[in-house]
Amino acid sequence: MPIPMRRTRPSWKTLVAAVTTVLLAVLVPPAAAAGTAGAARTGESRPVYSYENAVRESVWVDTGLDGDGDGRTDRVAADVVRPREAAQQGRRVPVIMDASPYYSCCGRGNESQLKTYDADGRVVQMPLFYDNYFVPRGYAFVGVDLAGTNRSDGCDDVGGRSDVQSAKAVVDWLNGRARGYTTRTGGTRATAGWTTGNVGMIGKSWDGTIANGVAATGVKGLKTIVPISAISSWYDYFHQQGAPLYDSNPSWLSDYVDSPDAQARCAAVQARITAGTPYSGDWTPTWTERDYVKDAGKVRASVFVVHGQQDLNVRANHFGQWWDALAAHGVKRKIWLSTTGHVDPFDYRRDAWVRTLHRWFDHELLGYDNGVDREPTADVERAPGTWTTDRAWPARGADATTVRPATGAVPGVGTLGLEPARPGSTETFTDTPSLGELDWAAQVDAATPAKAGFTTGTLGRDLRLSGSSTVTVSATPTTSTAHLSAVLVDLGPASIRDYGAAGEGITTLTDRSCWGASTAGDSACFLNTAADVKDVDFTVVSRGWADLGTWADPGRQRPLTPGKKYAMTIKLAPTDHVVPAGHRLALIVAGTDKDLIDPPSTTPTITLDLARTSARLPVVGGARAFALATRGGHPQTGPALTARTPARGVTAPDLSGARVPGEARR
Repeated sequence: MPIPMRRTRPSWKTLVAAVTTVLLAVLVPPAAAAGTAGAARTGESRPVYSYENAVRESVWVDTGLDGDGDGRTDRVAADVVRPREAAQQGRRVPVIMDASPYYSCCGRGNESQLKTYDADGRVVQMPLFYDNYFVPRGYAFVGVDLAGTNRSDGCDDVGGRSDVQSAKAVVDWLNGRARGYTTRTGGTRATAGWTTGNVGMIGKSWDGTIANGVAATGVKGLKTIVPISAISSWYDYFHQQGAPLYDSNPSWLSDYVDSPDAQARCAAVQARITAGTPYSGDWTPTWTERDYVKDAGKVRASVFVVHGQQDLNVRANHFGQWWDALAAHGVKRKIWLSTTGHVDPFDYRRDAWVRTLHRWFDHELLGYDNGVDREPTADVERAPGTWTTDRAWPARGADATTVRPATGAVPGVGTLGLEPARPGSTETFTDTPSLGELDWAAQVDAATPAKAGFTTGTLGRDLRLSGSSTVTVSATPTTSTAHLSAVLVDLGPASIRDYGAAGEGITTLTDRSCWGASTAGDSACFLNTAADVKDVDFTVVSRGWADLGTWADPGRQRPLTPGKKYAMTIKLAPTDHVVPAGHRLALIVAGTDKDLIDPPSTTPTITLDLARTSARLPVVGGARAFALATRGGHPQTGPALTARTPARGVTAPDLSGARVPGEARR
């Protein structure tokens, strides 16, 4: 005989919660919940839908490509979490999408979360907080496995046509332009009548890179992208101006993220990638295919860029060239610049990030007139946890200002100012691959053979740099190959994020905070973090590298003639940094930057013709501001930067071995 269930009286808290949910569902108009066309709305979307009761389903979308050559077009898996009540009420919802190669191989976020599934193949844990937070607020979340990864067909091609089409096809399916199926191999069609077709893509590193690539196709329905620490041109992930940044080839990345069955069938794809991406740094059609910057004019979506200025994985030049290209085509933009390395804003500015992202998606996908588009364009971190804003970026008033190095009282320790060097003056250094920018900066006031350093006098006023710099050199090598590095350094004591340490500027704590609703299999509670701060005597604020052999053609390396003078302009990464009064600004020119570029095949000694060497810096206030800041200052020419020898910098980053876009250093 069945035991009758005991009926219990619900608590007053349960009744209030239930009534509140019902009232909100009734009172929130369909347009506000679903983002359908209508008059602009104010306020913000609210958590009126059940996350626990959400629809969880998987769809396989036909990409139209046959990347693995098996005679069938590839289908990519898209796992969907969407509010059930909205569908029952006939309310269509917009989509937030993260397309990634990492959902099964490597994990997402600071806790390296993977997708998990129930016995029926429905997603149980979706990594990160996006679904937990936004599904109750009337959004669907879609996590796409790139071709060749996790449960998708095909082969990953490292930012090429297949990668981009993997996500673009899903945008097309959400807008009724592509075929979706309920299974990987079956013929039962799946449609997306539950969505408005408004899509926002987000993701860090490789995921954000795919968002850039899809936006560059001009696909309709993609309303906004939020690329975090993302690549804008894959050539620049492996080379800069011909100099190899990694002793590897992108083909190994394909094998790294491919699923086990894809690894067995994708050797031909990896061989084509290898053949098309020579270690020499020569530009090829393979790199052109993976260059999204050239297609910035096709972008229809708004772009919210987030990047760490000290990111030594996906380096800052990626956001700089993308930002400039988008600006040239009038694309709506917003930007956050931190002083971290390769870190998600959820892990260095969590409260403000969730609040800002919520308002951004409400505005771009639901049409709320919440004012986020009228707020300052740029948020810039000045010191750990201290942020300023600007109406435009680079900052208004930033003007390319030519500064010039000159010899000083000690060989290799020169000056930096507005006046040109004397004709015939030179400085010489020898490429020393065992040393890098932290070593050079720590000894900037000492005569060392591995670098040439030039400093301003002690600044009488703050000097702000905002934008990208270049350094033009006239260099004479003693061998047939040579690599060059140029770095800008703020000389003076500061407490900064230790971007060289394993956390790249953050420390992970043991307590958690919750961002959205949870289920038994998908918690919305994540480990908190704090700034990892170090006291230093100098801060490298911008860096750039080049192969001198590309002096005549940036797309082709050529042997150098020993003893011949070559002119070349090195592009430095963008920065937004204030060199405070009482500090000095240094320019250092050297050879191989240890672990940041590979050394050349020879060991050259390089002589700089200082009369023909200069730097163009984005000084806010231009040459007048530089002159006022440096007036009356006297460069230090003593044996050391401080009483400590050498001076203190951040922890030397462990960059040994090949790295993967999206993975933190451990």
